[in-house]
Amino acid sequence: MDLEKAFDRVQREMTRWAMRRLGVEERLVSAVMSMYGNSNGSEVKVGMHQGSALSPLLFVIVMEALSREFRVTLP
Repeated sequence: MDLEKAFDRVQREMTRWAMRRLGVEERLVSAVMSMYGNSNGSEVKVGMHQGSALSPLLFVIVMEALSREFRVTLP
């Protein structure tokens, strides 16, 4: 899997969903999402902040939540 541009393609609502799915406290979800709020009146719905120390962690959270969602239990 090529993850070179992955941070640019993660939808913001997916990040919110993933944090909630993994049990992150709502106050922390709100704090993180406020960092990704609208700026200068423009609404951006995709992408994580480049160079942010938090972005790799958020990406891992999204990938883990997706992995758990699609995990298949074998007999």
